[in-house]
This record gives sequence, structure tokens and C-alpha cells, in this order.
Amino acid sequence: MFRIAHVSDLHVLAPAGVELRRILFNKRVTGYANLLLKRARVYRRDYLLSVLSAAAAASDHVVVTGDITNLSLEGEYEEAVRLLEDAARWTEVTVVPGNHDIYLPAIHHERRFPHHFGGFMQSDLPALAVELPAGHFPCVKLRGPAAIIGLSSAVPRPPFVSAGYLGAAQLEALGQVLQHPEVVRRTPVVLVHHCPFDSRLRLEQLRSGLVDASAFRAALEPLACGLVLYGHLHVRRHARLLTTSGALDVVCATAAALDHDDDRVRAGFNLYELDEEGRIAAIGARVLEPAGATFRYAQLAVPLEAA
Repeated sequence: MFRIAHVSDLHVLAPAGVELRRILFNKRVTGYANLLLKRARVYRRDYLLSVLSAAAAASDHVVVTGDITNLSLEGEYEEAVRLLEDAARWTEVTVVPGNHDIYLPAIHHERRFPHHFGGFMQSDLPALAVELPAGHFPCVKLRGPAAIIGLSSAVPRPPFVSAGYLGAAQLEALGQVLQHPEVVRRTPVVLVHHCPFDSRLRLEQLRSGLVDASAFRAALEPLACGLVLYGHLHVRRHARLLTTSGALDVVCATAAALDHDDDRVRAGFNLYELDEEGRIAAIGARVLEPAGATFRYAQLAVPLEAA
């Protein structure tokens, strides 16, 4: 079996705290207010360490679907890289960015995310990638029965807006990747931060969803099977996306370090198993117990309705 651990929304904080001069007069001030009011109390560092360690030990590959940092501060980037490098001592790690990782236009244009996390985004098919401020995407890793395909939906937004966007160039490149012979003979595992489904209200989608979700789904239409993994919503969720020739399993992971009473939301990671032929053998989650030392396995049941 080839096992993939899916971790998301780490929201790593800088060990030295936040310098006020870095957050005043920009979008970070709203994120910092959220941190003071809620996030610092419910995102526990001890939980995060347990989750990363267990995910690395349980899998052949760890994928991280964005929001690795909280305010895109240099101290957060450096701490996150250190934590992921620790996990990478035991298994390979692949990351894609989330909206919290590209918080400001300056960070986007200065390419701070690929500067820090480029080592986790080395593609096996670099000629098919397009250059974006967040890095070169799609990032493709051909591993055993899986073709792991990372995408960037992270773009800087105004305060109170967290919507994502893939863009025509990246989606066109994705179409070329999906036709590559080395990808065709494997099971695609597509990574993106934002939800690939439309929100119930268009305004909600423009505020916090994936703006071009319909174009993304159209690019996936040729696939008969595979996994689409995302984060952003801080809840475990499993849906089916019907295509012309089959169906894709679309799975959301909760925030890795989130202290919450609901098992759908509580800290942990998802775990997927592919057999030697690339068939999806298991889709489940490891939910962290309140004491923070042990996990219990929860199957993410196949949904009754396809999306």
C-alpha cells in the first residue's frame, strides 16, 4: 500500500510572537485581532507537533494543503519550514500555499512563499509548470501508484476576503499534466487549498471560496478516478465529483492543531491508501485525542450523494 497523510491549515505562529510594526496599517491587523480573540487559544502547538510526527510516521508521503502560516510573517515562515523539515526526515513532504501564506501583495510579488518552501515543491515535470508569484505550478511528483499534483489557489486579498483563484494559465497547464503518459498511468492526487465546489451563494464564493471553481472542475472532467484534497474550511468532509467517465473523491482536512469538541473539526490528519494498481483502498482520518498523545481512526464514509 502507498499511504498519503493529508495535513492542512497548520497556522504556525512565530515563536518570538508578533512585532506590532509588521502588522499595523495592513491586512495583518485584522488577522492579529482574530489571533488575540480566538485563534491563539484553539490552535495548540503541542497538538501540531503530535500531528506532524504521527502523519510522517504513518505515511509514505505527507501533503499539506495550505495555510501553513498565520500572518505570513518571516518568523512564521522560518518556524514552519523547521517543523516540516523535521517531518521530512521520516517521509517526503509536499506543500501548496493557502491564503494565509500570501497575506499581502508585497509578499506575493517578492515571492516569499517559494523562497521559504521551494524545497517542498520540486516538480518531476517542471517543463509543464507555469511561473506564478507563489512558485511554479502545477507541481508534480510521481510516486509509486500516485501522481501528486500541487496547485496554487492563493492570491492576496483585501481585509475580510479569503477567496482563491487558479487562473486560466495554471488550469491550462493542469490539462497538459493530466495528459502526460506518466500521470495517465497513475492515480492523480490533486492538491489545492480552496474548496473545488461552488458556495451556495455567489457572494460567499467571491468572499471565501474558489472563484473559478467551475473551470477547475471542468479541467478535471477527463479523469475517471482520483483524489482531490483541500483545506480552508477547517472540517473533515468527503464528497464525490462525478465526471464523464467516473468519479473523483474530494476530501477536506480539518486544521491540524485545532482544539474542538466536534470530531469532524478536531485536530488530526487524513490518511489515504492506494494499492499497487492505484486503486483507492481507504479514506480515513486520525483524530487526536484531547490529551494530545494518541489518535483514533475514523473512516470518512463514502457520501450518499455525488456533487
